Amino acid sequence: MSSNADLTLWDRHHHWHAFTQMAEYEPLVIERAEGVWLIDVEGNRYLDGVSSLWCNLFGHGHPRIKAALREQLDQVAHSTSLGMGNRPAAQLAKRLADIAPGDLQHVFYASDGSSAVECALKMAFQYWRQCEQPRPEKTTYVALGQAYHGDTLGSASVGGIQRFHTLFEPLLFDVIRTPAPDPRSLPPDVDPSQATQYFLAQLEELLATQHLRIAAVILEPLIQGAAGMIFHPHGYLRGVRSLTERYNVLLITDEIVTGLGRTGRMFACEHEGVVPDILCLGKSLTGGYLPMAAAISTPEIYNAFLGCAASERAFHHGHTYGGNPLAAAAALATIDLLEEEQQSKQLAVEPHRLESLLKKINAHPHVGATRHLGMIGAIELTASPSTPQPYPAELRIAARVCREALRHGVWLRPLGDVLVVMPPLSITSEELDFLCQVLHDSIDLVTDEVQHDTAAKEISL
Repeated sequence: MSSNADLTLWDRHHHWHAFTQMAEYEPLVIERAEGVWLIDVEGNRYLDGVSSLWCNLFGHGHPRIKAALREQLDQVAHSTSLGMGNRPAAQLAKRLADIAPGDLQHVFYASDGSSAVECALKMAFQYWRQCEQPRPEKTTYVALGQAYHGDTLGSASVGGIQRFHTLFEPLLFDVIRTPAPDPRSLPPDVDPSQATQYFLAQLEELLATQHLRIAAVILEPLIQGAAGMIFHPHGYLRGVRSLTERYNVLLITDEIVTGLGRTGRMFACEHEGVVPDILCLGKSLTGGYLPMAAAISTPEIYNAFLGCAASERAFHHGHTYGGNPLAAAAALATIDLLEEEQQSKQLAVEPHRLESLLKKINAHPHVGATRHLGMIGAIELTASPSTPQPYPAELRIAARVCREALRHGVWLRPLGDVLVVMPPLSITSEELDFLCQVLHDSIDLVTDEVQHDTAAKEISL
């Protein structure tokens, strides 16, 4: 049997971790998990404060999801979706069609969120070549500034976060980018109450002049996650939908983070009554148990791909594990749990508690702002209590806070200098209190250390 020292060595030397500078990596090897708690090989327990990167909806080891997986294992673990289906994938497609907004009816399975976005981009491109009134000149996409849609070449192309994708720019296709609708970035002469109109006017100017070559607008509805939890002004999403309809441009919504209960609704689009042409899901679709994603389209999109085999109208795309029966079984159990909790109003309780706890953290002199929607929270740190001045980037202040929180039993992962709080929906009030108290204390300790170090340097000079 492998020793803990062996596992630590192998994890550091052989396991190349995503978005991780391996020269600085300090191994943390998880052995097992219970509810919202991760347990490492040494027996240390950590509250999973970001749902294992925003995907574990109902905690680890949930008996309903485990039972669904065991039952499906006795049937079939995998069968291809090329030319055949399987029972749970068919059932899941129907369930997704039932719960998705409006007339989103047709589910194309993928392996992860990046792949779902890749599907949607290619789907939109091919649609314009074979719809009733073909527009083959529509080959360009509009994406938001600081967008993140994944790391495959297509999804990275529509992304807009330099630290993730600048290195690969020669490999990416060009997109038209409109500024992120971040109310904090308004010009001084624009009143915050006019934020929605201001950002929509920018998009309309773009669409009015270039819509003939634009295939689709793609965005993360309401919240841009990896950008640092940018919250869009109310009404922006609804306005984008109206503009895309007016200028005959498709709308793709990336609900990989915001979908499936995270915002307090099943889908973020529902907050503003929006039905996109294609909706992408991933991360939480299986409750965080197995890789699975989906691009869900309207009948208008789907029908453009129908014809005889010789027509070459079929969607020329696919993934080996798309529609995997085990993953579909986990997804069905996850949707069951979501619908039951929505009906019992349980999903409305903890978001209010999180909001209250974030307000307390917001009172900290080195917290510039907090933001919140459903069970998604963000905390921005500030070097100056009197102004929203960020800490110098080289201090990696949020990463230091997360390391301190880890010492006290809470696992978090920052986005630049933004602290993200996104625990499983199954977290209890006591566990949520513990998470936020550790976070507050960690901010306190780290910012005190920084202030002390800064003062000491000034004295030495």
